[in-house]
Amino acid sequence: MKNSAALYRVMRRVIGLALGFYFRRIERFHLERVPAIGPVLFVSNHPNSLTDSFVIGASVPRKVNFIGTVQLFSVKPVKWLLTQCGVIPINRAKDNPKAMRSVAETFEAVYRVLEGGEAVGIFPEGITYDDSALKEVKSGAARMALELEHRHGGKLGLRLVPVGLTYSAKEIYRSDALANFGEPIVAAEFLAGYEERRKECIVRLTEEIERRIQSLIVHIPKLEEARVVEGVRRLYLERSMTWRPDEPSTGKAKELLFTQRIVESVDRIYRAEPERAAAFAAKLNRYERWLWRLRIPDETLKLFPKKEKLAATTFCWAVIAVIGAPIALYGWVHRLIPYALIKWSAQKFTLPDRRKAQASTTAIAAGIVGFGACYAIYVGVFQWLFGWPASFWYALSLPVTGLLAHYYLREIRKLWVGVQATIVLLQAPFAAKQLLAMREELIAEIEAARAEIVKNQGN
Repeated sequence: MKNSAALYRVMRRVIGLALGFYFRRIERFHLERVPAIGPVLFVSNHPNSLTDSFVIGASVPRKVNFIGTVQLFSVKPVKWLLTQCGVIPINRAKDNPKAMRSVAETFEAVYRVLEGGEAVGIFPEGITYDDSALKEVKSGAARMALELEHRHGGKLGLRLVPVGLTYSAKEIYRSDALANFGEPIVAAEFLAGYEERRKECIVRLTEEIERRIQSLIVHIPKLEEARVVEGVRRLYLERSMTWRPDEPSTGKAKELLFTQRIVESVDRIYRAEPERAAAFAAKLNRYERWLWRLRIPDETLKLFPKKEKLAATTFCWAVIAVIGAPIALYGWVHRLIPYALIKWSAQKFTLPDRRKAQASTTAIAAGIVGFGACYAIYVGVFQWLFGWPASFWYALSLPVTGLLAHYYLREIRKLWVGVQATIVLLQAPFAAKQLLAMREELIAEIEAARAEIVKNQGN
């Protein structure tokens, strides 16, 4: 047991380090809601394959045992590692329909872990997916929780902690992630009448799990509303908002809460004033269509009235691009081989219909192998040629310059787009003024709708 605990801590740190390299920032919101002791069943949405387990496991200070498909256990060394880290295998119908009895064995294995006062993580949707919409929450987590609590006469103290995982762009390196932890659900509170009405109790708890997870993420059921929400978010995100004292003031958590408010407001207007909503959507589509035709980012357009600031910003970035070029080149020379391995892995080991969901998991695994092996070889050769301490400083330079090289390439692309857009705006000032007028009109409508909603809430 001691060896398993030590291995889990080591793997947790390795995965945490890998997540730190892949994501620019991982925010943990309301982590204090996670019970420090006692049996806990984490129930989360599942938008990002194995990375979801990594994010939860690296965020929670206590050990979390996850349920994984039996296919992960097909290779003996991997099976040993997963078993030591507390991963519990489950056989799904698509894995092997003839061996479905192992599902009952999985439940019993989970019961033993929870009865020992540990934590288990489960994804009740049952699948991972590319988009961010919450899929149907299946009853497995509720059945598991209620059956175990019933066995102990409601005295086990099992709590279900809902988790909402949000990714800004999960398939893109150095994007952001947010793990949003909800208030625990006490399983025993759903046991009333369980003997006589098991199905009813399971359905009730399943609905509560789904409701709690939805409250922790951005959930937009209609595609047209999703387009409007995204457009409003882009136009209005930087505007100052009034936040309650218990809410975060910065970062992805604030952005999530703001987006949830937009979703609620857009949905309310679509239901109460569908004609007004349709008219706004038409104006938004027209504005964004013209931006696309002229290849002008909204960020560049809003700076156009301050031409001096726009020119100064472009000039500063150009200077930084020239100064940073040698460092970026140094970083990319060392990144090319492992980067090519990651790109190849993304095509080879991800399914076409779930490429976004599986991209980060594949990139993290391939990155650990590719960058680890290549950097080790580079340092070994450098040590052989130049000895110590030159090889030490060389080793330190690799991850730093590699990260700078990535940001350099990303920002140089933005700079090029910005320069092109600035030229278009300066050559066509009338079009720029028209677009700015459209933008201000949209923002004015957003402000008016927000004021009406606030007023109605006050009444």
